[in-house]
Amino acid sequence: MTVTAAIDPATARRAMIDSQLRTSGINQPAVLAAMAAVAREDFVPAEARGHAYIDRAIPLGNGRALPAPLVQAALLAQAMPKPGQRALVVSCGSGYLAALVEAMGASVEVIDAADAAVGKGAAQRFDLLLIDGAVEQLPESLLRGLGDGGQVVAGLAKGAVTSLAAGIKTNGTVALSALAEMGIPVLHEFAAPKSWSF
Repeated sequence: MTVTAAIDPATARRAMIDSQLRTSGINQPAVLAAMAAVAREDFVPAEARGHAYIDRAIPLGNGRALPAPLVQAALLAQAMPKPGQRALVVSCGSGYLAALVEAMGASVEVIDAADAAVGKGAAQRFDLLLIDGAVEQLPESLLRGLGDGGQVVAGLAKGAVTSLAAGIKTNGTVALSALAEMGIPVLHEFAAPKSWSF
């Protein structure tokens, strides 16, 4: 019988970077440094700490899930938050993405998806909007604080397909363009009305 010792979180974090992120084309030094610095195990339920670095979403309860590490790394690689930028992070219920954005030097405001979907909070002006999950639609109220030329990076849900998506606010509106299909947990608070379609 072989007994395997539990892998310590720092080793698991390094393995995540080397075997999940780098092999998928995430090689931006600032993104990798943030992913190496932030302890993902601190942002999952206690019973999930032992598998915080697996390459799949982790249930958080109440129908929410923390996206797989590659999803959040891809969000960061697309957005590339910088020192001096103000970012609004729409949270899936975990503070992990916000901690990563802070590790990259941007100032961060966090709003829960349920509040964001009904227009609560987020009164501050911001340069970057990151949504930690896939949405069917973006409410106008969420975009009010984003300046023209500001970037939105999110998951986009079309039927059963989810993709990494991005858009720039131009003349007061944002059109999200799908960039790459990825398995991203859906934030049901941003479901489109049944009569609405792309």
